[in-house]
This record gives sequence, structure tokens and C-alpha cells, in this order.
Amino acid sequence: MLKKVLSFDFGASGGRAIISTYDGRTLQLDEVHRFENVPIICDDTLCWNIEQLFGEIKKVLMNIGSHTKIESIGIDTWGVDFALLDKEGKLIQNPAHYRDSRTEGMLNEVEKYLSQQELYEMTGNQIIYFNTIFQLMYLKKYKEENLNQAESLLLMPDLLNYLLTGVKCTEKTIASTTQLFDPYRKDWNSYIIDRLDLPRGIFQKVVDSGEIIGRISETLANEVGVPQLPVVATTSHDTASAVGSVPAEESSFLFISCGTWSLIGTELDEPIISSKSAHYNITNESGYNDTTHFLKNVTGLWILQETVKQFEKEGRHYSYDEVTDLIRQSGSFTCFIDTDAADFQPPGDMPSRIRNYASKTNQKVPQTDGEIFRTIYESLALKYRHVFEEIMDSTDREFKNAYIVGGGSQAEILCQMVADASGLEVIAGPVEATVIGNSAVQLISLGVIKDVTEARQIVRTSFDLKKYQGRNFPDWEKQYTNYSRILQSKVKGGV
Repeated sequence: MLKKVLSFDFGASGGRAIISTYDGRTLQLDEVHRFENVPIICDDTLCWNIEQLFGEIKKVLMNIGSHTKIESIGIDTWGVDFALLDKEGKLIQNPAHYRDSRTEGMLNEVEKYLSQQELYEMTGNQIIYFNTIFQLMYLKKYKEENLNQAESLLLMPDLLNYLLTGVKCTEKTIASTTQLFDPYRKDWNSYIIDRLDLPRGIFQKVVDSGEIIGRISETLANEVGVPQLPVVATTSHDTASAVGSVPAEESSFLFISCGTWSLIGTELDEPIISSKSAHYNITNESGYNDTTHFLKNVTGLWILQETVKQFEKEGRHYSYDEVTDLIRQSGSFTCFIDTDAADFQPPGDMPSRIRNYASKTNQKVPQTDGEIFRTIYESLALKYRHVFEEIMDSTDREFKNAYIVGGGSQAEILCQMVADASGLEVIAGPVEATVIGNSAVQLISLGVIKDVTEARQIVRTSFDLKKYQGRNFPDWEKQYTNYSRILQSKVKGGV
């Protein structure tokens, strides 16, 4: 019998709704809606337009109506961002965007209470300026009235689940992105919350991935014309969903979930919180069934996306096939950038920033559009290798291959560069990794699929995968030495 589940995948620039149909052997995806996610300004703060985002969910439910039998709904989103709700369950303000500048300086504020070493030892989280903990510190310092008014804190997928069901809870994988979570107990770290004098009562009960938290409220069901469908707290963090779809047969594997951000790591039974992992700033996030995703969050296709936008503003419109052609026509190794440098984090004119970065680091400055594109891809490939080495050093494991899932798996030239730069076999696909993982957890929750191992077998059966073998590794090895010097120059303050 066919089983259909509805997955909503919200990303930082857009989202989609996909119906996944499982026939007992393979999974088929049917995209029913795609939409943009455009932030708005609220009281001088860059925010998410939650009314619009929830409106997209309602639009899908209205279009589906009662004519398509859906077994359940699951929502995944990016991590760290949240909303505060008052005693009436209403938003105090739209959720702030992680790229808003309000968290500047908040690491120093938190350090007045807890050192970076203490934070890492207690949470295992990579210390990044936009983590939930730093957003809350901003509120405590500058908008404490909002915290005092709040009765509930809900992370983005939890907020959308609440709007569907009226049930307040926090799913485990999304909670693990906050730097307020105990990676061993898999619950809120009350010590950190108390040390920062945050209101403990706003943090909701943590539920397991795959738990059916409720049904669509009667009021909403009547409004959109659907039955009161079950809502599953799937692996609500999009990275956790993506890792669940990695089509690995081996128990130990490297993965890159490649989109706007690239999440690079491996799946473990237990966290690794050590001097090495702290030095490398590697994070421990929760996965399905209490696994740990030992990974590093690095800039992914963001710089490429912003570069394409800038060229469009200048009147040059490139498809991604045309980008690939320009790269192939350009000479190799013009220059390298540290894709995680602060220069490249805000939106804007990336080509100019790349040229400025090359000049500051005494490299040849890329001139043509193709050289700019090639610099981005080559630098990403070398950055991935750099993180592979950090992961292997921290886990004391060797890997023969790496799996690239998500949108970046379609970029054949990038996948080949990763194989060339690392000397590893690269297996690319599936593209819709996040949705597949989301759907798989729903199907496990419904008792249709046994576990993640079976889900990964279904992925291998259902979707085309492409393999890339390393070529010209000695040339890339030489360039990796040059690239490492660029990273070191930044560490020593040279950039």
C-alpha cells in the first residue's frame, strides 16, 4: 500500500513542500510548492516573516485539501533562531534573523559569566557568533522587557509546529543547535541557563525526533479544508534530516550537506568533546535516535549565490551551466580565499570582496567572472579538505570516501574538485537530502520503515548517485600547502 507524507523544508532563502510516496521499496518525491523566504525589518532588526512562512504552509494544505490522503506532516528548518511568545501565546516580535548584526559583541558579554572553554566543554557546540545563546544575551542586555514578557521560547520548526497544533515543545535536534543543550543528557543545560540568569521557564519540554506531538488544530483544519492530520516532530534541524538521508552502507562515513552553508562531519554514537575538537571548533549536534553529528559549519554556496546576484545587478545573467562553462574556460589556482573569513559573511558585492582579499593576501587578483567563480569553487574544495583533516584528527579515524548531499551535489565541477583536493572518492546525491530525511523519520514514526539503516537502503534504491575519483592529486596537494598559508596568515592577523 502506498504511504504519503508531507514534508516542509524551510531554508534561509526559500522553502518547499514535497509529498513523499513510499511503495514498499522506493521513495518518490513530488514537489507541490516552492516559495521564497525574504526577511523583513522590524524595529531596526532583520527578522523572519513568520506570517508569510506560515501562510505558505496553509496555502499548501488548502491546495491539497481532502483529495490527497496524507499520513502525517513534518517540518524542518535552519537552526539557532527562535521566537518569544507571551502568556496568550502570541509573538512578542517576529523571530530575528541570524545574520542580523545584534549579536556583535555578545560573545564578550557571555564570557563575563562563562568562558569559551566552559561553553564548549558543557555543550560541545561550535562557538559561532549567531548561536541562540548570544541572541538571548542581546535580549538580556538590551531588551530585557521582552524576556520578562515571554512565557515561551520556540525555535523555528517548533514555532511552526505550534501554529499547526497549539502544542509547545522543542524537538531534540533543533535544541542541540542553541549552545544551551547538554549533549550527553539530551536536555536543556540548566547550569548555563541559570549562570546567564535567563528565565528557565521559557524553555519547553524536549521531545524525541519522530514523536507525534499532536494533530492540526480543529480551527486550522476547518480553515484550510483538511483532516486533523498528525504532526511529527521529525528531525527538525535541516542538517539532521540531511544526514539521515546519506546513502552510506558503512557505519562510519564522512558527509557534506552542501547548500548555502556546508555542514561537514561524521555520525557518532557519542559526542567527542576534547582539546582537539575544541581547538578545531567542531560541534556536536544531536541526530535521530540520539546519535551525534560531529561536524563543522562552514560557508557553502553562499558566496557563489551572492556573486551571481551581484553580476545580475551589473547586467550579466548566468545560469549554473554557464557558470560551469566559465570555470572550465578559466585557468586554475588564480588565488584562494578563506570562505569563512568575516569579509564574506554579510550579503553584498562578493566579487569586489574577493579581489580585495586577494590583494590583501598578496595573491594574483582574479579579473574575469570565470576566475571569480573558479576561485570560489577551488577555495571551497580546499576548505572541505581542511575540515576533513580536522574531523579525522579529532576522531582518530580514516575515511576512503565522502558523501555530498543537498543542492551542491548537482555541481559536478565542485564534486570533482573535492575528490581532486582530498584524494577521496566522492559520492554525490541525493539532491533533496533534507526532505528525504524528514520524510524517512515520519515513515519510521508511522511504523512503515524500520529504522535509519533501512531508510538509507531505500535512498540507494530510489535515487541516482554519482561517483567521482580524485585526479591530479599531486597538483592539488601543492596548492593545498599554499591555501594553508592563507589560512595561517588570517590566524596570525595578516588579513
